[in-house]
Amino acid sequence: MNVRAVVSRNSGILRVAATLPALLCLAVSARAAERIVLTNGFDLVCNHHTVVEGRVRAYMKAADTDYVELNPEAIAGVETVPDPPVEVKPDVAAANPEMNVKQPSVSSKPVDAHLTASDLHQLLSKAGSEHNVDEDLLASVVKMESGGYVRATSHAGARGLMQLMPGTAQQLGVTDSFAPEQNVRGGTAYLDGLLTRYHDNIALALAAYNAGPEAVDRYHGIPPYHETRVYVARVIHEFNRRVAAREKIGHQELAAMNKGTR
Repeated sequence: MNVRAVVSRNSGILRVAATLPALLCLAVSARAAERIVLTNGFDLVCNHHTVVEGRVRAYMKAADTDYVELNPEAIAGVETVPDPPVEVKPDVAAANPEMNVKQPSVSSKPVDAHLTASDLHQLLSKAGSEHNVDEDLLASVVKMESGGYVRATSHAGARGLMQLMPGTAQQLGVTDSFAPEQNVRGGTAYLDGLLTRYHDNIALALAAYNAGPEAVDRYHGIPPYHETRVYVARVIHEFNRRVAAREKIGHQELAAMNKGTR
């Protein structure tokens, strides 16, 4: 698995502050048995690891099908994980209603229930340009939050494409969270503020978007909530996938242009 990185936010694109494998470790099963400490300061929690042709494969599950491949030089050590990760306590969840990964229940209304890819692209492109936030990052958040359904509603009460809680929507001036343009504009403004607050650290901004900035500040990093860690890992994975696809298309177009000039 190759780790993708993109250029800084000042040029209209954001750089992932932590490596993808280190973030993917947040989404593994609670029965993970090893922690691989990386030389970059992060760690990777996995079920087990093996060495194949001089490279280390960290397996996310007991089955040898899902793994992250690492260079031995990137590993500082391996530790045993005796206990499962800390689960979210009811009182903590109650104090942070935005911390749960929102599982949207789509309204039965057929009208405007799902935007076309073109419509969503226009909304995200416009909002991203206004706030200097990468459109692919916004698209990744929308995919995780609502799956692109305009009238998605979570059990906690979050609404719309970017799953705004009523209180957050009100603070952002969003009067109708089911109005796509309002929701995307408000959600983008909120994410922009979090990126600024956490100095363009995407992982922390996404954790705060999901669990609330108070939780991130309290734990001085991504909170030990399983739902939040899964959320961060999945959004960044989707973001990197989109950036890789975008770069591939760009290289193909450039090659075609160079070929045409010969």
